[in-house]
Amino acid sequence: MLTLLLLIFFWPVVLFLMVNLLFLPFQFAIYSVFNIFTIPFQLVKIAFNKRLRANHALEHATINVIEEHLGCLNMAGLGQENGFIIQGPVDSYTVEEAARVGLVRLRRGEKSLAIHRRCGTSMLTANLISSILIIYLLWSFGYFGIFYILLALLTAQFLGPYLGWVFQKYVTTSTDVEGMEIVNVEGSTLPQSFFWGLGPLPRRYFVRTRKIYSI
Repeated sequence: MLTLLLLIFFWPVVLFLMVNLLFLPFQFAIYSVFNIFTIPFQLVKIAFNKRLRANHALEHATINVIEEHLGCLNMAGLGQENGFIIQGPVDSYTVEEAARVGLVRLRRGEKSLAIHRRCGTSMLTANLISSILIIYLLWSFGYFGIFYILLALLTAQFLGPYLGWVFQKYVTTSTDVEGMEIVNVEGSTLPQSFFWGLGPLPRRYFVRTRKIYSI
C-alpha cells in the first residue's frame, strides 16, 4: 500500500524530470545558438565605445579601491556612457572618494585597477565558450548528452576567468581616462533583501562623469 502511494505521488515528478532530462540537450543547443549570435555583438558594441570603456574601467577602479579598505562587500557595478553605477552597502562619500582616488591612480598608470575578478565580462566569456563547445560537439558527433554538456560547462568555467581577463583588458575597458572628471554622485536606497543580511541597507549610486576636451 505504501509503495502504491509513493508511486502515485512521485511518478509525475519522476516523469517530469525524465522528460526535462531528455530535452535538456536541445534546450542547451538553442540557448547556445542564441549566445553565439548575441554575445559577440555585445562585446563589439562595447569595444567601439571609448567613453563606455573608460567608465567601465573607472567603475572597476572604484570598487577595487573600496575593497582595498573595506574588504569584499559583494558590490555590483555597471558602466555607462555618461558615468557608471555602483551598488552596495556603502555611503555616497565612500563611493565618491574611491572614484576620485581610482581616477587618479588610473592616470598614474595603475592599469590593474581597471580589471575586476567578478566582472560580467567573465560571465559572458564563459557563456560564449560553453555555447561554442556545445555547438561544436553537436556538429562533430551529431548527438550529445548530459556528459558533453557538463564537459562544455566545466571547460567554460575553467577558461572563463582567464579569457574574461583578456576581454576586460583589451575589449571592454580602457585606461585612457585623461581629461575625464567626476561631476557628482547621485544615490538611492534599495529595498532590503535576504541576501544582504542584517547589515547596512544597500544603496545604488550613479557616478556621473564627463570628458573635458582640451583646445
